[in-house]
Amino acid sequence: MTQGGAVPGSSWELIATASTETQLVLVVLAIMSLVSWFLIAAKAWQFRRLKRAGEQFFRAVQHAARLDEAQHAVAALPPSSYRRLFTEGVTFYGELVPGGVASTPTEARPLTATQLEALRMVLDTQVDAEHDLLGRYIPWLATLGSVSPLLGLLGTVLGVMNAFIGIATSGVGNLAAVAPGVAEALVTTVAGLAVAIPSVMAFNIFTARQNFVSAELEGFGRELIVTLAREGRL
Repeated sequence: MTQGGAVPGSSWELIATASTETQLVLVVLAIMSLVSWFLIAAKAWQFRRLKRAGEQFFRAVQHAARLDEAQHAVAALPPSSYRRLFTEGVTFYGELVPGGVASTPTEARPLTATQLEALRMVLDTQVDAEHDLLGRYIPWLATLGSVSPLLGLLGTVLGVMNAFIGIATSGVGNLAAVAPGVAEALVTTVAGLAVAIPSVMAFNIFTARQNFVSAELEGFGRELIVTLAREGRL
């Protein structure tokens, strides 16, 4: 802000008359805010779609009396983490037992302890893969939430330095001379917090949702093995 100039009457005038350093920090924070909200919208849409697909999947599985019926019902559903886990488990079982779940329990030979452990490992690996897929780009929200306040603080420090340099140059030290410079310096702090607060909130919400879906997939993987045992396939 130029010393001796007109005093800004609003926040927008304060930003328009701010120093080059402050405006540069605000531009960077604006870009970070756009990236943050884009990620928030994208992940919210992804989890909403996954929730809808999960409800369809469990409804189809619950209505099936046997695994082969569930396999046919699931095949008509849209791709999802639940469908991929089920397909991976059933496909691997079909590689171990001729005919897979389509064979009758009397035709299917029981799995050995090694094969059963391999089936569990396949299901666990798929759960881990789905966990990583759901967590894609979520760490960026944590990064934006931690970096933006620091960047805002940097802008504040630079603004305060410029304000004091201007005061020393003009030789005027009253409140009217100090206040505009300090106000300009605090704008970047507010902008940094405006970026950080929704980013951190979204990070915590999406991380909790990611862990919930992973736990749900792990539970379904165990339920799949239990169903194989209930049908006499293990």
